Amino acid sequence: MIKILGLCGSLRLHSRSRSLLQASAILAGPEHDFVLFESLGDLPLFNPDITQDLPEAVLRLWRELDQADVLLIVSPEYAHGVTGTIKNALDWLVGYTPFTNKPVAVFNPSHRAEHADAALKEILKTMNAQLISNACLRIAVTSCELRAEEIANTDPFCSLIKLALREMTLQLGDIT
Repeated sequence: MIKILGLCGSLRLHSRSRSLLQASAILAGPEHDFVLFESLGDLPLFNPDITQDLPEAVLRLWRELDQADVLLIVSPEYAHGVTGTIKNALDWLVGYTPFTNKPVAVFNPSHRAEHADAALKEILKTMNAQLISNACLRIAVTSCELRAEEIANTDPFCSLIKLALREMTLQLGDIT
């Protein structure tokens, strides 16, 4: 069983990115341990001078990352860029040794956004993440009003999510 840690780049409770992650958790089933990290909004703004007495939210992110086999990031595009939420989370992971070579999948939830997806992948490559290219997919849920359960049962969404989960599992099999 592999553990997947999901990070949502939107703090909106009913965001399409969150729904896509929740649908992924549904489809992951019992053969995966899927955890959606719910504390990105609790992370303080990154400050590299904070090296002692780290905030609890940072320590929680690090603990969850340590336990995860793979990271799945779903984030919208804001003004042609990555969201401040996801960028701040990644900034807290810069220099955190267990993140180096961590397998990462990225879902682009938009039917039209290109800039943030490319920028996010570039940031991750710069941080030495191991992008699972066949699990980095556009799964355009922003143009629909489906809830997570409906996304998990509607093609092409469910087929793409299953494909990505299979690729994550294959990637981890190649690493071990």
